[in-house]
Amino acid sequence: MDTISTNLTIDAVIKNFVSVFLGVTINCINGILVLTFFKFQIFYRNPRYILYVNLIINDMIMLSVSVSLQVISYTVFVMNFPLCCLLLLISMSTNKNTTLNLAGMAIERYIAICKPLHHAQLCTVHRTYILLCLMWIVALIPALSDIFILLATRPRAFFSSSICYYSSIFSGQYFDILFPITQALYVSFVSFILIYTYVRVLYAAKAANTDKQSAQKAQKTILLHGVQLLLCILSYFSPIVNSVLSVYFPNSRTIYLFVTYILTNLLPRLLSPLIYGIRDQTFFKYIKMYLLSWIDNIMNE
Repeated sequence: MDTISTNLTIDAVIKNFVSVFLGVTINCINGILVLTFFKFQIFYRNPRYILYVNLIINDMIMLSVSVSLQVISYTVFVMNFPLCCLLLLISMSTNKNTTLNLAGMAIERYIAICKPLHHAQLCTVHRTYILLCLMWIVALIPALSDIFILLATRPRAFFSSSICYYSSIFSGQYFDILFPITQALYVSFVSFILIYTYVRVLYAAKAANTDKQSAQKAQKTILLHGVQLLLCILSYFSPIVNSVLSVYFPNSRTIYLFVTYILTNLLPRLLSPLIYGIRDQTFFKYIKMYLLSWIDNIMNE
């Protein structure tokens, strides 16, 4: 019995270490990008980079909450209900905001390539911040609705303490129907925008009066946004995948739960810095300037 308990403890420690290490590493990379954005004013006036830094900050929040919930699941079996709801509210909202942000970035690239003469009028900094506020509100509404419905339909004893899992908190016929519908609406909306903008930019790349190099680069960027969206969709299907795996590998439940968590929640957060932090020459140039300046300051102290 002691051997089994020791093995479970070691297993939990290893998984928590891997989760925290990946989470901290990815957030440090994203943090450098955020600091670079706020360090140089050239990014303040560009809607493209404003949308991008919102995606990065959103990913950092989502990653921090996700890793925290992962560690809590191994260390604290029951949790204060208001705190659990707050963490789940942030997790659900940032998840939806990721997909909406991808749609906004794709539209901005579409306008820049297909309607370049109107880009300065349509994609202003003021309108970009309004769009960000709307995206956060739209992402928050379903999560808040779930919590209000929960408060109205559950007995008082339910709110004392609980296991902090979405499936254990938001359970029942209503949530089983509502959650897939809202997720399908978000994904369908963003998928339509990505496909539409990709096709339009594809045609623009073939037009004689268009900057083909910029159009092709925008086309690749939108395609990478599609990959990001696909990874977001995989996180929605992870419960189904886990259910199927449980049938064939009943004794390896903790292993495949952890693997699907890493693949659908942590690693996709690396795509955002790769798409803009490395592929975007302007951003990459200022990242190097910031890092070199930071290293130089350390050496001179």
